[in-house]
Amino acid sequence: MRIESATPPSATPLPVEREQKTAWAFLIATFFGAGWLKPAPGSWASAAAVLLWAAFAWGLHPAARLLALTLGCGITLTLVLGIPAATIAERESSRHDPGFIVIDEVAGQWTALLFCPLDWRYALLAFVLFRAFDIVKPYPARQLERLPGGWGIVFDDVAAGLYALGIVSLARLWF
Repeated sequence: MRIESATPPSATPLPVEREQKTAWAFLIATFFGAGWLKPAPGSWASAAAVLLWAAFAWGLHPAARLLALTLGCGITLTLVLGIPAATIAERESSRHDPGFIVIDEVAGQWTALLFCPLDWRYALLAFVLFRAFDIVKPYPARQLERLPGGWGIVFDDVAAGLYALGIVSLARLWF
């Protein structure tokens, strides 16, 4: 007995279903969509991180220690969620360190802002320095990129954030 197909041979085949993406990982890895902004998605994510920092800083002012603790928790949360999210997004996109993954910029930018006072000049300095160090990647940031998956994606930016944090902290002492 022969079973006929319900679809006539002249009909177009159904489109192949798109590969499933892990929604939570892409949401975190792109920092809620900032990674899709053009041009320079990393700069957009860094700017969003500065604005979020300013919103928290303004809301918690003048408790600077509480702000540093809150930002420290934010960095930790970014690392705990960001590393696996970046790993998954990288693997599912089949591209090494794709530009849309920007959670690393958020972690690095928040690191650069860790002890900044609520002052737009320091925030701007931290932003510019972090972006510069993120692009140049001085030692050991470049070497950290070689770590596997999300570890390499995120930790080179944390290193850039630490460089920026050091210079911003020195600037605070001098000015």
